Amino acid sequence: MAEQASWYVVHTYSGYENKVAQDLMTKVENRRIQDLICDCKVPTETVVEEQLDKHGNRIGEKEVQHKLYPGYVFVKMVMNDNTWYIVRNTRGCTGFVGPASKPEPLTETEVAQMGLESVAQTAAALPRVDYKVGDTVEIIAGAMEGSVGTVESIDLEQRKVVIKMTMFGREMPAELELHEVRAF
Repeated sequence: MAEQASWYVVHTYSGYENKVAQDLMTKVENRRIQDLICDCKVPTETVVEEQLDKHGNRIGEKEVQHKLYPGYVFVKMVMNDNTWYIVRNTRGCTGFVGPASKPEPLTETEVAQMGLESVAQTAAALPRVDYKVGDTVEIIAGAMEGSVGTVESIDLEQRKVVIKMTMFGREMPAELELHEVRAF
C-alpha cells in the first residue's frame, strides 16, 4: 500500500448512520478493497436511563445507545477517485465533510479526541439524571422518603448523590442512591 489511510467524515441522512456503515463495509468486502477502505465507525456511547411509570415512580433502568455524532459516519480510507466514488455513492450518504465538498482528513488530535482508534468506546454505562447540583430534589425512597433537599454533588460512576437537607433545625448532608431522589 503506497499511501497511508486517513479518517474522513461522511455526512448521511439522519438515522441512516448504521445502514451507511454496514452497506459501505459490504461493498468493501464484495470488491475486496479492505486495504483501501479499512474501517467504518459510528461512534456511540452507552447511557443508563431510568425507566419511570406513568406516575413518575422508578421501575428500573435500561441501557440505551446514543450516537455521539448524529448524521455522520467516520471512514478510514486511502483517498483516490475510486474510493471517493464508492463512498459517495453509498445509499444514504450525502457527501464528505470538507471545504467545497472536498474531503478533508481528520488530524491525529481530532482522531484521538473522538476516540476513533480506541478499542473500547465506553468502559461503563453512566446513568442519566434529571437534576443537577443546586437543584431542589425530593427523596422518594428509604427512611427519609418525602423529605426535600438541595443537591450538593452527583457521582454518576458510583451512582450516588449527596443532598443537603434540614433536619431538627440543622443542615446536614445525606448520601443517597441516584434512583432514591427526583427533581422537585
